[in-house]
Parts: sequence; structure tokens; C-alpha cells
Amino acid sequence: MIRKLALLSSLPLLALLNGCKLVVLSPSGDIASQESHLLVVATCLMLIIIVPVILLTILFAWRYRASNLEAKYDPEWNHSTGLELIIWGGPLLIVIALGLVTWITTHTLDPYRPLDRISEQQPISENVRPITVEVVALDWKWLFIYPELGIATVNELAAPVNVPIRFKITASTVMNSFYVPALAGQIYAMPGMQTKLHAVINSPGEYEGFSANYSGAGFSNMRFKFLGMSQKDFDNWVRLNKSNKNELSRQAYLALEKPSIKEPVHYYGAVAPDLYDAVINRCVDTKDMCMNQMMAIDSKGGLGLGGIAAVASKPSPYASLFDGGALKKQVVVSQLCTAKESFLRE
Repeated sequence: MIRKLALLSSLPLLALLNGCKLVVLSPSGDIASQESHLLVVATCLMLIIIVPVILLTILFAWRYRASNLEAKYDPEWNHSTGLELIIWGGPLLIVIALGLVTWITTHTLDPYRPLDRISEQQPISENVRPITVEVVALDWKWLFIYPELGIATVNELAAPVNVPIRFKITASTVMNSFYVPALAGQIYAMPGMQTKLHAVINSPGEYEGFSANYSGAGFSNMRFKFLGMSQKDFDNWVRLNKSNKNELSRQAYLALEKPSIKEPVHYYGAVAPDLYDAVINRCVDTKDMCMNQMMAIDSKGGLGLGGIAAVASKPSPYASLFDGGALKKQVVVSQLCTAKESFLRE
């Protein structure tokens, strides 16, 4: 009777588990499939040690219990060469095997490395051209720009099946993590920086993508749809987006960049030139100097320690401001120059 009640009480839990999708262990992309295989291999290698330890712990506790008078009692025992070899040799071999597997897969599955195959049975063809997607993590939504197609979307990503995808990833304000479990592992999105990911989807369908790194109040709703499509369906999707009259100009991006929660899907039929580069260099607003321009100035001396003399007072153009040698108003003339400028050598 008690067993029947326990079985009946567990049925609701089984019903809940029925809705679970083990997407990490059963993904639809080749990169994610190789990563899931690595998880299984690593787990099995570790279980070679863990399972015997658990079983032997139970066995020893039962065999050498106080009531078992037949068990050998040897309080003077302190060493066994054979046992030491098993205790240290087994884990050592497991660590070596794990290290070897990790070394190989770390280089094979490097997210910056272009793909060399579509799937285990299908090598990549020479005439297959990857599709490029520029990803921007905003507060709290995702912007996807297709530079080769001239379109952009918010909170919806699509790609044709069995076509390599080359992601370029950045963020607008704080660090996030771009993650589509069915496609590949998570990659960080950081402001002022660019990370990369190469992946491929092998089965058509609708998959979930989200941020795997907490980034504020709207983080839990920072999700998007990833659509794996046939080439024909993807072409229709692109055509539908291009027919949209909305343009992702710089002004439109600055408005989109403002924090929002549960942002609906947007489509843009046109994108401002070099918008993604401006996002990385934090100069979408044309009033701001781009980071790459600042770094170019710094590399030539800038206004730092190497070019400290570039800030100087020069009274000659402002002689009228002086009255009998007394300065009426403080004047500082600054200019950008390199450490090799002639006036610095005088």
C-alpha cells in the first residue's frame, strides 16, 4: 500500500519531467553535439573512480560493522603497496585521460576557429560561404545585424540549415553572455570588445537563445528565438525583412539602446553603414570620439606622460589679454601632437 501511494505521488513529478528538453545533451548543431559528447566522455571517465568509491564505502561499512564478528580485525595495519597503487594510479590515469581529451577538444572547438565540417558525416564544401551575423547585447534585448544582407532584427535570429554561421559579438553597456544551447556554447559579449563564435545548425526548428550572464533588472526576460530554416525559407525570411520600411539608423539605434524589458521582435529593412563598428568603438553618437581614434592618438604620444609638453601656454596670440605683465585672464592653449614635434625639442 505504501509503495502504491509513493508511486502515485511521483506521477506529477514525472509529468513535469516530460516537458523538459535535454537540449544540452541532445542539441541540433554540430558544435553543441561535440560539446555534449565531451561532457559525456568526461563524466564517464570520472565515474570510473566515483562509482567504485561509493560501492566500496557501502561494502566496507557493511562488512566491518560492529555486529560482524567474522570480519578480520587488525588495528596495527598501516600500509599496503598494492592498495596505494590502486588509490593513486587510478586517479592519475583518469586525470591524464581528461587532460588529453580537454587539450584536443579545446583546440578543435575553439569558438574563434572557422568550421572544418558541417556534421560528423559531412565535411564543409569549398563553395559554401559562411553567413555573418553581428550580435549586440543591449539592455535587455538582443540586436542582430546581417551586414551582407543589409537587414537587422531584435530578439529574433535566423540561419539556414547546414550553412556555417560566423558571429561577431559585442555589448552596448554591461557584459552579457550569448547562448543558444542547441547551437553552441556560451560566448561573452563585452562593451568595447569583440568576441567571435563559429557554429552551424543541422536541423530545422525553433530554438531558445538567452543571456547566461546576469546583467540587471531585465535579465530574466533577455531571450530571443533562433530559427533554423531551409535555404528557401531563409531567403523568404530575408525578403520579408528587406520589405520592412524601418531603418536602423544611428538615431534609431540610440533610441533602441535605452533599457527596456520584454522588447517585442523588430525588423529593419536597412542598416546604417558601419553601425556595428561604431557600437564597438562607442561612438554611435557622432559627437563622441571613437575608441580606435583615441588609441591612434595615444599610440603617437597623445596627451599622456609621453606627450605632456603638448599642453602649453603660448602668450603671443593673446598679447591683448596682458596688462603691464599682469595676466587679466588665465589662458591655456592645448594641442595634440606627437613626442617628435619640433617645438618639444626646443
